[in-house]
This record gives sequence, structure tokens and C-alpha cells, in this order.
Amino acid sequence: MVVEYKTRTQVVVEAIREKILTGAIKAGEPLRQAALAEELNVSRIPVREALLQLEAEGLVEFEAHKGATATKLSAEQVTELFELRALLECELLRLAIPKLTDAELAISESLLQQMSQAYQASDTSGGWSELNSRFHMSLYRAANRPLTLEIVQNLNSNSDRYIRVHLMLAGGVKKAGPEHSQLLTLVRQQQTEQACKLLQQHILGAAAEIKALVTKLDAE
Repeated sequence: MVVEYKTRTQVVVEAIREKILTGAIKAGEPLRQAALAEELNVSRIPVREALLQLEAEGLVEFEAHKGATATKLSAEQVTELFELRALLECELLRLAIPKLTDAELAISESLLQQMSQAYQASDTSGGWSELNSRFHMSLYRAANRPLTLEIVQNLNSNSDRYIRVHLMLAGGVKKAGPEHSQLLTLVRQQQTEQACKLLQQHILGAAAEIKALVTKLDAE
């Protein structure tokens, strides 16, 4: 059994991230470093480092004269982000399927296996979310549309905090895992229309569940 070592900063990141995603820390609520350090029994240094990492994830923002605050999760933004993703990713997949090599498909299969392992790890939201994005990108690169791929990568980065919400609060991994496996099977069989239809359902289905969660968090 491999014991995963975590730095104090990683532990603090996970603790604050969970508080934000579960609504224990409300949108716009100040994140006071001294109070967080006392609550988590650490110095201010790992708290400051954690807040910077969470800023990169889109969960924290720094405002002049106000310091760090939790960002607001927006159902409207989910709709726009995921509808754009569905539109562009399905087109990339359609173009990529005839060109994907056995070696590229093997990479996708390996990423699926890593996702399964990450689901068993304690940092499910972080590790699985990153692998999820890499899996999707591995299916699109063969399309040879670098500008579209760059846009999709940016959309995925902006979607990341919502994907983490889905993972932590709606059991997103349990549903996404089988869908990813089915998608890869259809891609291998070059069943383009069925694969694109499944991908669209996969993305928009996650969006619907995330919007329901965000709406619920806003109402609490």
C-alpha cells in the first residue's frame, strides 16, 4: 500500500476548497488568513500559498482593500461554458476519430486507468479533475485543429471549479467513469455519430447536475 505524503499547503488547500464547494464558506465571504491558520492549526504561510493555488482554480479572488474572498459560482456561467464545450468538443471528436492511431488510443486507455486509481485516492477532486481534462484532450488532438483545441483547453480550465463541485457533491465520478469507457469504445470502433452523441450527453448532463447544485447552494 502506497502512503501518499501531503504538504501542509496541500492539506490546507483541500480543507478550504471543500469549505467553498460545500457552501460552508459563502460566495463573497472574506478568507482571513489569521483565522484560517488558527482554525487549521498551521502558520499563515501555507494558508497564503493555499489561497494563491485556489485563486488559480477560480475558487478564490483577491480584491483591493478586501483581500481574498470566495468567488461566486454562477449557474448562468455553467450554461455558457458547457454549451460551448459540447459544441466545440463534439466537432473536434468528429474530426479526430478517423485519424486516431493505436498509440494515441493506448494513451487514452492509460488515462482512464489512472482516473480509476485517482478515484480511490483522498484528493479525488484535484487528481481526477486533471486526468479528466487530459483524457478528453487525448481524444481531440488528432483533429489537427490547434486553435480550436486551445479554446477548448481554456474552456476546460474555466470549467474546472464546476467539475470539482460535480465530483465532490454529486458523485460525478461514478457516472463519468462508465461514460468515458463507453466513449472510448465507440471511438475505437469509429462509430463517429454515436460517439459524438454520447459526448454531448456527457457534457450537457454534467452541466444540468452542476446547475442544480449551484442553484441549491445559492438558496442556502
